[in-house]
Amino acid sequence: MTPDEKTIATTSAPAAPPSDAHAPADPPLTGVAAIQKALQTMPLSPGVYRMLGRKGEVLYVGKALALRKRVTSYTQINRLPERLRRMVSETAYMEIVTTHTEAEALLLEANYIKRMQPRYNILLRDDKSYPWIILTDRHEFPQIAKHRGKPVKGASYWGPFASAWSVNQTLNLLQKAFLLRSCTDSVLKSRTRPCLLHQIHRCSAPCVDMISQEDYGDLVQQARDFLSGKNPRMHEELVQQMEEAAEALQFERAAAIRDRIRGLSAMQQDASVINPTTMSDADIVAIWQIAGQSCIEVFFIRGGRNNGNRAFFPSHARDEDAADVLAAFLAQFYDDKPPPGQILVNHAISDNELLTRALELRRGRRVEIIHPQRGEKRAVLEHAELNAREALERRLAERAGQARLLQGVADLFDLPAPPRRIETYDNSHIMGTNAYGVMVVAGPEGFEKRAYRKFGIKGPVTPGDDFGMMREVLERRFSRAMRDREEGTRPDDWPDILLIDGGAGQYSAVRAVLDELGVTDVTLVGIAKGIDRDAGREWFHTADRPPFQLPPRDPVLYYLQRLRDEAHRFAITTHRAGRSKTLVKSELDDIPGVGPARKRALLNRFGSARGVRQAGLGELESAPGISRDTARTIYGFFHPEWTGE
Repeated sequence: MTPDEKTIATTSAPAAPPSDAHAPADPPLTGVAAIQKALQTMPLSPGVYRMLGRKGEVLYVGKALALRKRVTSYTQINRLPERLRRMVSETAYMEIVTTHTEAEALLLEANYIKRMQPRYNILLRDDKSYPWIILTDRHEFPQIAKHRGKPVKGASYWGPFASAWSVNQTLNLLQKAFLLRSCTDSVLKSRTRPCLLHQIHRCSAPCVDMISQEDYGDLVQQARDFLSGKNPRMHEELVQQMEEAAEALQFERAAAIRDRIRGLSAMQQDASVINPTTMSDADIVAIWQIAGQSCIEVFFIRGGRNNGNRAFFPSHARDEDAADVLAAFLAQFYDDKPPPGQILVNHAISDNELLTRALELRRGRRVEIIHPQRGEKRAVLEHAELNAREALERRLAERAGQARLLQGVADLFDLPAPPRRIETYDNSHIMGTNAYGVMVVAGPEGFEKRAYRKFGIKGPVTPGDDFGMMREVLERRFSRAMRDREEGTRPDDWPDILLIDGGAGQYSAVRAVLDELGVTDVTLVGIAKGIDRDAGREWFHTADRPPFQLPPRDPVLYYLQRLRDEAHRFAITTHRAGRSKTLVKSELDDIPGVGPARKRALLNRFGSARGVRQAGLGELESAPGISRDTARTIYGFFHPEWTGE
């Protein structure tokens, strides 16, 4: 259902803060006064409310069965914990969206939290898609493959899998057991002899008619039954078929079935962790907390098999209860994926019924959230708990080491406190072509890859003019930030240290750019390789002291080298990706009216773009899928002097 949107502001201005051009003379209300202003027109219906700061940033997202009653509780400031008092004091605006039911409000709340990342909510920082196994339906010889992203029509899906490694392992075993093709339809049509996968007994080679459509269909159905957990006796059936083939002296067929049995046995031994009759499709979710930090371990069980596990580290206040963190995690985790029929948790969730109704809306079928106390399900949960505890202990140990390194960086460059954000810059190009600059970010959590940025250089680049590239990158990075920055405040993404790969000349050029932009409160550090460009003999350039070196085995030296090397790696891979796109681009892409289908038809007919360019008008008109008008457009594109007569 689509919620009915309704926005209410705390002032006569729009719900979001007004622009400077239309700002009212009086500053907006803040704190309890702002909330009381919003309550004057707030309904009692179910919905979602958002608390916004003076700049329009989302501070908190919440849901309610009765919006007015729930929001009223924030005006009773003496009953709120310190964290919520601080949130209320920063609130200047409110926005609400009404929904039909509280379950819909819960789903909408989870969606908003994932998209807006408000700092006072429990946050699941998970922006990765999950891989699935896909089996195409609309083909006489269906293809089995790995898939990410949006679902496609005409295909069946199994998953999700915790990682690419787990889905690749499963695909390899499925190919051994069921001999289904993994090649694309175009490769299937173009093959004239079996590929290597057939030689190593992982494909039945339908491309060259080495298996009939009926027999291939039987393999497809067996694979479907196995992935769905519908045929637990498949192993025994294959053994019987192998024995029958051997008795009939069909030794080649018996050997092929034997190889399939080995693949099926390997899959069952590797992936089966529980009895599929008691728990076929389920997610095992266990939380563990240490020192105000949480780790949530999720095991994906599908068809009685383990599709892998993954650890999550949600962001929350140190005093959040484990059950509350777990409930918020589940709502956000299933925001973009269907939940299974069973979800096993190691803590009882206070509002289990509401969360269950919301997940049933997401799935379209029944969902159970179970907190088992004994038996097989409890044993599986204890295993997940152990994994969560070990993952959290490793993370805490790594963060302690990271904290020591950042303190060492602060001591080295005379910072008042360990840096929260270090930005490292590098660029890459070949003789001025495919030029890119990159920004890599690190902090207390290590490398923050979500904050990485790529800068496709827009201005002309003279070969070797790294200074010019760096100038453009820094101007684009800081110009908008300086415009948005208020007097005496620092944006959340403002760096403490800016690290560049270069010596005195590079340092001076970057310092000049930063001074022009007015960026004076960022520590700039240049790192230059020493004699013979040996790692470990780097020179550091910074303000108010001559260039210096660190002892070869200094941990801080290793850390700064890692930052520089990560920026270099990111710059190289970004440049290579951009160069690859350029290499595969064809001049056919620039012809009006020629899309992918017509481009493919032209290349199939003439072999290359050069062949299309050399073709006559009559040849173009005879090409399949090319109309007379399109042929004339193509011919005129390559022959601008042609008058069309």
